[in-house]
This record gives sequence, C-alpha cells and structure tokens, in this order.
Amino acid sequence: MGQLNINRVQKFFGQFEVLKSVDLEVREGEFVVFVGPSGCGKSTLLRMIAGLEDTTRGDIVIDGVRVNDLPPVRRGIAMVFQSYALYPHMTVFENIAFPLRVEGMEEGKLRQKVEDAARILHLEQRLEQKPGMLSGGQRQRVAIGRAIVREPKIFLFDEPLSNLDAALRADMRIELAKLHKRLKATMIYVTHDQVEAMTMADRIVVMNAGGIAQTGAPLELYHKPANLFVAGFIGNPKMNFMPVTCVSASPDGVVIDYAGQRMTVPVEPRPGMEGQNLTLGIRPEHIDLAGGDITLTVRPTVIERLGAETVAYASLDGERENFCATLSGSVGIRAEEPLTLGIRAADCHLFDADGEAFERRVSLTDIDMKLLEPARAPA
Repeated sequence: MGQLNINRVQKFFGQFEVLKSVDLEVREGEFVVFVGPSGCGKSTLLRMIAGLEDTTRGDIVIDGVRVNDLPPVRRGIAMVFQSYALYPHMTVFENIAFPLRVEGMEEGKLRQKVEDAARILHLEQRLEQKPGMLSGGQRQRVAIGRAIVREPKIFLFDEPLSNLDAALRADMRIELAKLHKRLKATMIYVTHDQVEAMTMADRIVVMNAGGIAQTGAPLELYHKPANLFVAGFIGNPKMNFMPVTCVSASPDGVVIDYAGQRMTVPVEPRPGMEGQNLTLGIRPEHIDLAGGDITLTVRPTVIERLGAETVAYASLDGERENFCATLSGSVGIRAEEPLTLGIRAADCHLFDADGEAFERRVSLTDIDMKLLEPARAPA
C-alpha cells in the first residue's frame, strides 16, 4: 500500500500562514514531485507528511488511517534528506542496517535485507567501506538504502540531489527513476529544480505562496499551464510574455493585436473579450527564423552558443533582457545585429488580466496523449 490523502491542510507559524488549505491525493505507486520557488511551502508540506511538523488544521491520511497524531516511526514512511546524515565511524553496511538494529531485528534477516538493498543500489562492493571513502552519489545511495530496508509505504525525498554536481545529479535522476520502477513504491520528491521534476515525475505538483498552482503530468503542465505562474516556472529558458489586445473572438479562437499585427490564437474564447488587455505567451523553443503569423525584430544583447542550440536574449521594452529565443546551434547571428523572428499562432498561450490561461486547442500525437494521462497504480 501507499495511498496518501491530504485534506484541507493548513500550517501556521505564529500568525503567518505557510500552507493554505492544501488538498491532494497521491495514488499507490506514484512518483509525485513537489516543485516551486523557495518559500512556497513544499518542504514544509513534506515534513508534515513525515510527522516532523505539526498540522495546524486538516488531515493527513495514509492508507485510510489519519496520522496527524502519530510519530514518524509509526506512519510507514522513510525520508531521505538533502544531507546524507551518515555515521562517519560506521561502515556502509552498518549505516544501512542502523534502523533495523534499532528495531531489534534478528541478525540473519537484517543481513539479508541490507544485502538486498545494496544489490539494488549497486553498493555490494562498498559494504565494508566507511562514508569518507565514497563519492557524493554513493553516499546518497547509502542514505536511500537506509530507507529501503525499512520497507516503507511511502518514500519521502527532500531535495536529495542538491549537494551533488551536475553530472552526478543527472546520474542519480536516472538511478531514482529506475529504483521507482523496480520497487513500484509510492515516492514523493521535493525539489526547486524543474528539470528533476520534468524528468522523474508521474505527476508534478507546482506550489506557489503556500498553495497548489497546478497538478498534472509533466507534458500537461508544459503544453497546458493553468496560469502565468506555472507557464513561467515550467520550461527552461522560461516562457516569453508579451502584452497584446483582444480584437475579437470567434469559434476559431481569439484575434489579438500586437504592435499592429494581428493573428488568431487557437484558444477557447470567452464572452465580452473585445478590447481587453491580455498576455501572449510563447516558449523560446517555438520561435524560429522561418517566419510566422506575426514577426518581430530584435537586437540580441547576449547570445549563448551551447552546441546543439543557440539561445539569444533581447529586450522588448528597452530596459531588460525579457525576451528569449532558442534557435539552431549553427545559426549565424551576432549580438547587437537586427534579428527577425517568427511566431506561429498554434504555438501560443493566452492569459487574461488575472493571469489565468485560456484553454488551448493543442494538436497532440497519440503518444503525447498517453503521456498527458495521469499515472496509474502499478498492477
């Protein structure tokens, strides 16, 4: 088992409301990632699930049991922290075995569990070494092994890869995804890194200012962000936003005006839109040099050549680099030289004055549609 229900949970520190009536269901076997900027409440929510923080209001339910008043050891969870928290004087074997020794487990069964966990994590040859002899990635695997041997209902990860360098983070993302597939366990993972969220999650919970901004599969958040915050947070480089005016609405979509150019954005129209100020969103990777429904000419101030792609930054308002285009790696452009870019209406997002998104009429392949579906519990 490993079903989690968070029902109207609130958290106050004094008079400050950190979490604002959060509702969430995590199905058995899901890999769910909490992502958001610093201070959004994601780590606090994870610690409340673990029992390391009290719940001010609402209920946390694991497999049908309200656990608000249960200590962490009785909740059926295991937590892996950003800090490895290993005992430097103990071997890898003893670090992994520690929670089982605390429980008083019989030696033969204990050894079998530790060896099984070491095999899963490719630590068989390291069991007699001490943490000081291991790399950062190996130490984090030891911390994960200590969680595995407890056979929890739910694994909780609090930014476990933050202390690793970029190459090790990429390797560990793959290892954690494989571990989830092998164990078929419920996993909840907190990170501020949207790349980790997009590459590992069955579902992403985007948090902002103590609440949930949107929940969905990675590609759902990418193709259909619910609001300006999610649109700007998911995607790297972030989505471009441009002020536009609604000219008219029709069954084909919404006709907008940008600097005298008009195009019909294929979104679901609303009544009484004419003349309203709206925000047009376009991802940098959906901009090209081949023209489009509207064009704009910019002078890039910074150009990043990354090999497979070139990223150009420019100013649309004359004050800051607030526009970005991701182009082919071999494109022949230079800083401060005029660059004409095209935007296609089908690639655009549209947001109202409150930052809420209009429903997009995106055309997705059959594979995309499967990926947009919420993850199902394993058989």
